[in-house]
Amino acid sequence: MDDFAILILDIAVILLGLVLLAGLITVAVMYYVDKNQTRHTIRRNFPVLGRFRYFFEHMGEFFRQYFFAMDREELPFNRAQRSWAYRAAKDVDNTVAFGSTRDIHQPGAIIFLNTPYPTLKEDAVESPPLEIGPFCRTPFNAKSIFNISGMSYGALSKPAVQALSHGAKQSGCWMNTGEGGVSSYHLEGGCDIVYQIGTAKYGVRDEAGNLSDEKLQALAQIEQIRMFEIKLSQGAKPGKGGILPGEKVSAEIAAIRGIPEGTDSISPNRHPDIKSPEDLLAMIDRVRRVTGKPVGIKFVMGTHAWLDEFFTEINHRGEKSAPDFITIDGAEGGTGAAPMPLMDSVGLPLKQSLPLLVDMLKAFGLRERIRVVASGKLMVPTNVAWALAVGADFCVTARGYMFALGCIQAMQCNKNTCPSGVATHDPDLQQGLDPTDKKVRVKNYHDHLINEIGIIAHSCGVREPRELKRHHAQMVTENGLSENLANLYPGNYIPLRDKN
Repeated sequence: MDDFAILILDIAVILLGLVLLAGLITVAVMYYVDKNQTRHTIRRNFPVLGRFRYFFEHMGEFFRQYFFAMDREELPFNRAQRSWAYRAAKDVDNTVAFGSTRDIHQPGAIIFLNTPYPTLKEDAVESPPLEIGPFCRTPFNAKSIFNISGMSYGALSKPAVQALSHGAKQSGCWMNTGEGGVSSYHLEGGCDIVYQIGTAKYGVRDEAGNLSDEKLQALAQIEQIRMFEIKLSQGAKPGKGGILPGEKVSAEIAAIRGIPEGTDSISPNRHPDIKSPEDLLAMIDRVRRVTGKPVGIKFVMGTHAWLDEFFTEINHRGEKSAPDFITIDGAEGGTGAAPMPLMDSVGLPLKQSLPLLVDMLKAFGLRERIRVVASGKLMVPTNVAWALAVGADFCVTARGYMFALGCIQAMQCNKNTCPSGVATHDPDLQQGLDPTDKKVRVKNYHDHLINEIGIIAHSCGVREPRELKRHHAQMVTENGLSENLANLYPGNYIPLRDKN
C-alpha cells in the first residue's frame, strides 16, 4: 500500500473517530437534557430512547395511512381521542384538517343538531355552580360540570395525585379520592375533595373493619372534603371489590388504608352491612348525620328492580332521606385491575344506564332532589355533551385526566411498571412525572374540554352546556340512520308498583 493510500485511510479513520466522538457527545447531551427536563415524562424516564416515541408517533400518521389501523380503530381509547386529550393538556392548537376521521355512520355515533341561529358569544354564559345536599348542615356548591373521578393513592403515584390536586384547584373542579382514603397529597393543592367510602371502608374503618363514626367526624373537620360517596360498584369490575397488588402497598399506603404493608389490598365485593334498601338508606343517613356533608352513592347499573324498591322507600320516608347525588358508572369505565369477564361482560354501558336512571328519578319525583353524576369514558367533549343532554348534572373522568398527566395507554395499570409514572410506585419511573408541569396540563385539559362543550352547546342554540336536552342530538342506529335522543329515550318509565 503506497503512502497516499495510507494517508487516505488515516484520514478516514480520524473522520470516523470524530463522527463517533460527536455522536457520543450528542447522545450524552441529549441524555443530560432529557433527564433534567420536566415536560416529557417518557423522555425523562427513558433518556434518548424516549425521543423515538415522539418520532414514531409523528410518523405513525403516515404509516397507518398505508399499512396499519386508522386513528379511530384503537381501543379502549383510539388515537384521535388520546391526541385530543394530549393537545388540550399541552394547550396547543386542537383543530383538524381535511375532514373528520370519525365514522358518523357507525351505530352509536352521536350527532348534535345545529341551529341556523347559534348562540352569539355575548349571549353565552358559564354553567353556574349547582348546590348538592340542600338538607345538609354543610351543602356543597359545585363549581364545575366536569370533575376528576375516583382514583386511589396507591393505584396512582404520589406525583400523579399531587398534580391532580393542584390542577383541580386551579380549574375549580372536584377530585374524588377513590376507595383508598385521603392522603396529604390529595389535600396539598387545596382542591375540593369527594371522599369515597368503598366496600373495605379504608380510612373510615375501626380495627374490626367496621365504619367508624370517630374517623368520619375527623374527616368532616377537613374543610376541603366537601362530600362523601358510598361506592357500591364500579365500571371495571361490578360485583367485585377494588384490587391493589401487594407490591404497591407501601408503609404509607398501609397506614392510610389501615391494612398490613406489602399484602394485596382486596376489598369485599359489597358492603357486608348493606343488604337491602333500608340498610343503604341507614348508612347514607348515618354518614350525613355524623359529617353534616352531602352523601351520595355510586354504582354500575345491571338489574334496576332494586332501584324501584330503593326509590319507593325514599318516598315512604321523605325526600330528606334520599342520597344527595348518584354517580352512575358505565360498564365501559374503569382504570383499575379487574378480571376480564367482569371488565368485558358485566353491567350496562352508560348509553343505556344513564337515561334509564334519569327517567326513573323523574318517575318517582326525585329528579330535582338527587343530583346525577355520569361516569364512563367521558373524556372528550362530544361524550360529555351527550351525557349532559341526556340528563346528567355533572360528569367525571379518570382516564381523561390520566392522559393529561402523560399516560400513554401502556395497559400496565395493574402492575408496578407504568412507564409514564402515573400508576407506579417505582421511584425511577415516578421521577419522570413532574407535578409542577403536569398540574398545568390538568387545568388546560379541563378548561379546553369545558370550552369545547360550550362550542357544541352554542351551535345548538343554547347558552350553556346544561341547557342541552335530548332533542338537541341524534344517535346512529343499526340501519345507518340516526334517531333523535328524545325518541330513543322517551322518558316514560313506569315504576314496577304501577305496572302491577
